[in-house]
Amino acid sequence: MPLTCDVLIIGGGIAGLSLASALAGRATVIVAEAEAALASHTSSRSARQLIPSYGPPAIRELTVRTLALLRRTEQETGRRFLTPRSFLLIGDEAQVRGQASSHMAFISHAEAIKLSPELRPGSFEAAGLDTTSFGCDTDLLIEHHRTTAEAAGARILTNAPVTAAVRGADDGGAGGDGGWEVQAGARSIVADTVVNAAGAWADNVAAFFGAAPQGLVPYRRTAAVVKVARPLLPEQPMVATADNTFYYRPEGDQVLISPSETEPSRAEDARPRETDIQALVENINSATTMGIEAVDRAWTGLRTEPADGHPVVGFDGQTAGFFWLAGQGGYGFQTSAGIAELAAGLILDGTADGTGVSGETIAALSPRRRTL
Repeated sequence: MPLTCDVLIIGGGIAGLSLASALAGRATVIVAEAEAALASHTSSRSARQLIPSYGPPAIRELTVRTLALLRRTEQETGRRFLTPRSFLLIGDEAQVRGQASSHMAFISHAEAIKLSPELRPGSFEAAGLDTTSFGCDTDLLIEHHRTTAEAAGARILTNAPVTAAVRGADDGGAGGDGGWEVQAGARSIVADTVVNAAGAWADNVAAFFGAAPQGLVPYRRTAAVVKVARPLLPEQPMVATADNTFYYRPEGDQVLISPSETEPSRAEDARPRETDIQALVENINSATTMGIEAVDRAWTGLRTEPADGHPVVGFDGQTAGFFWLAGQGGYGFQTSAGIAELAAGLILDGTADGTGVSGETIAALSPRRRTL
């Protein structure tokens, strides 16, 4: 016998699990994850920083909402997901001003050096500071969403890649409006609504449902945790260059670093390249006095997004019962709660009432925006 549900979510990363949590107790939910473990791709390779000044206006709005929702959840559960950690943007003045928003204040060169004394004075000209930024315990947040969803009756399947889908008729035959019949691994699932939260594989998954692709492109983003001769203080900010050549932040007594690269990739379990890590170490050593001595571990994730850089959230314009929750790019965790709240409202009620999300943001995220 097939499993049945109101909502089938394809993908067990932060996007899929946060939506399952938001739907908890309001709909019957099944999450189908292709891998043996949840959040095993991009969601496990995050910079773990929520930055209200990072991204276009729609992203900043959803980040502010996500932070408010996570603070509320912290109060309700006693779990602590967020730790204050400022964000320092450095570069030439035009670049810094070009990326700044109302959440960022310009500070003097001397103030920036005082906050991050490892910076070589000649390595940057101007700086902006976002003091509303937070570090995020992403592992705890993933676990919270999983347990919240399961406690409300959601069923989470692993090793369940989608291999076929057909639109069922009211009488159980194919071709009508009776919901979706989906093969996910060894299980057959019947669902009223299917949510495509498949990350880098979202356009591939859409093909099983006859939905047109959204032009989603995965991009490589490498990171490493390194040992340094002069460790940063735990309260020091995350530092990023406005020209996107690198970022770093404290990671215990070590430092997390990234070259901030945006290189197109196929959908895959991406791996770091030694030459990229070596070039990054040399770049950061030339801009700071930390003195990177060794690489402890390194990884590469895929940041998937369409050409305009906005996530794709909403019902497909042509394929009935098919909902997009994809293309979060590098904003997955920092917009997760806000997007999940919005998606749950659209799926259950067809509206975003009560979410506080503006009409402009809803339109910017709509899968139909390319044809409107």
